[in-house]
Amino acid sequence: MMSRLAAALIVAPSFAAAAEMDLASRIDRVTVYPDGAVITRLGRAELLQGASQIVLRGLPATIDPASIRVEGKGDGSFSIGAVDVRLTPGDAKPLDSVIEAKLKSLRDEKEVLDGQAGAIEAKRGTIERFAQTGPDKLGPDGKALPVADWPAIFDAIGTALVKVNAELRTVRGRAAEIESEIAALERARPQTGRPGAPKRDVAIAVEAPAPVAAEFTVSYRVAGANWTPLYEARLATGSAGAKPEINFMRRAELRQRSGEDWADVAVTLSTTRSAGGTRAPDLAPMQVMFFDPQEIYQARERAMEQANRQAKERAAAPAIARAPAPRGFAEDATQAPEGRVAQPATIAASTIEAGAYQASFQVPGRITVPQDGSSKAVLLSQSKVSPNLSARTTPELEEKAYLEAAFTHEDEAPLLPGEVFLHRDGGYIGKGRIGLVASGDKVELGFGADDKLKVTRAPVRRRENDPTWLGQSRTDLREFRTVVKSLHAQPVKVTVTERVPFSESSAITIETLPQTTPPTEKQVGDKRGIQAWTFDLAPATEKEIKLAYRIKWPGDRELTYRPQDIAEPRLMR
Repeated sequence: MMSRLAAALIVAPSFAAAAEMDLASRIDRVTVYPDGAVITRLGRAELLQGASQIVLRGLPATIDPASIRVEGKGDGSFSIGAVDVRLTPGDAKPLDSVIEAKLKSLRDEKEVLDGQAGAIEAKRGTIERFAQTGPDKLGPDGKALPVADWPAIFDAIGTALVKVNAELRTVRGRAAEIESEIAALERARPQTGRPGAPKRDVAIAVEAPAPVAAEFTVSYRVAGANWTPLYEARLATGSAGAKPEINFMRRAELRQRSGEDWADVAVTLSTTRSAGGTRAPDLAPMQVMFFDPQEIYQARERAMEQANRQAKERAAAPAIARAPAPRGFAEDATQAPEGRVAQPATIAASTIEAGAYQASFQVPGRITVPQDGSSKAVLLSQSKVSPNLSARTTPELEEKAYLEAAFTHEDEAPLLPGEVFLHRDGGYIGKGRIGLVASGDKVELGFGADDKLKVTRAPVRRRENDPTWLGQSRTDLREFRTVVKSLHAQPVKVTVTERVPFSESSAITIETLPQTTPPTEKQVGDKRGIQAWTFDLAPATEKEIKLAYRIKWPGDRELTYRPQDIAEPRLMR
């Protein structure tokens, strides 16, 4: 009779002197989180009558011992006791016989070359000493040679030196090459007797009244593994009367350095942990306040402390995600579709399982992810959506309009923060970023500059007064004019954003003047002082936006302008 037994937490006394046997296992499935993974191994063992210990050896040292769970079943009854996790040193790295043989051959060749170089240097020294003897002593009996023979002597010495130097250069060049090869091999060879990375052994105490053929499921969490979302948005702007459409693809990029290869495993991706250039930049609200050097210094100190704290948090290892209980041993992994037909290939997307608090993606088939940190990309979903197109400009920062496409995210699974590769009418235009988007939320993507919208912004006037007597107020009046001109052949929806400084001091008053064009949004979101004008611009027409405001404050004080930080964007910016 088949039975399933949960792992116990206390070792029974009868397990004290139990015999040990190794548990051969393989990785069957992996659940990958944005900050870790849960590994599920399957193994079989023939249990002896009585108490014994089944040992799963050589697991990575990075596993979380508290996360280990053991389940078992067999063709007879047996009980599972305590689970003991032990840290063991890694095996000593064996010497590579191929590397050692190559090193010996290179060192022998290097020794021969060193001997040849010494002989050639001695030969060159002899030639040089001969050259120092004058022709007046090279004749018979030490007498002078005839002058007619001197050129032949000079040519012979020069030829000999050229030849010997060439031989020496060749030998030394080969010796240098061999030295480089030896150094590279010595860096690659394992150090003799040095142990590898430490491992963990998991000992499972079991007891059976009779011999049992048992099957075990062991799961554990590991660090050093993660998946990151990647997106691709291909926009067809709908030229020639067609409606605009976005082909939106959600991908995942897996990487792992857990210490063991994931070979031919079923993979599930979980969203349990949720954490410019292609569109118009955002304006930061600007606060007007009295100039106070001490306050500015303290604000800078607080900003630096916050930046340092955030940098430390980013550098710290993320916490391991909580994992669901492993599924039963008898469950089959998802298999790749079978059968071949003569038709264009389709891309296999993952199956989405959306829960109340998380979503998971079942990757089709079985895949292999090596432990070297190389990436493995899989397609999670693909859909086509009909976006609303518009243009947005922030003329104070950039006199340029950007094309935007907005649509509602209707999938059950949320979009996690990640990079999005943007294409417009078949051309790649850049890379943006998507923030966390829940089902039903709007996604706004920037698709680059709209060159058929001409934007100009110019100051109309600025007037400041200096106080002429004690206690007189000071004022600063500013007025700007923005013009947006359309070169499109069809109407375009345009949004212009501007800002007016704000103040939290009652001694500083800021008023918008009547010549200002009434905005359609007096405040954009929660950004104080940020206003927006949205309008439909007909072909070959232009729209003028005027902004004028006046600041008034006591004449004996100085003002400073401090842009406010913008919160992390919720949607792609």
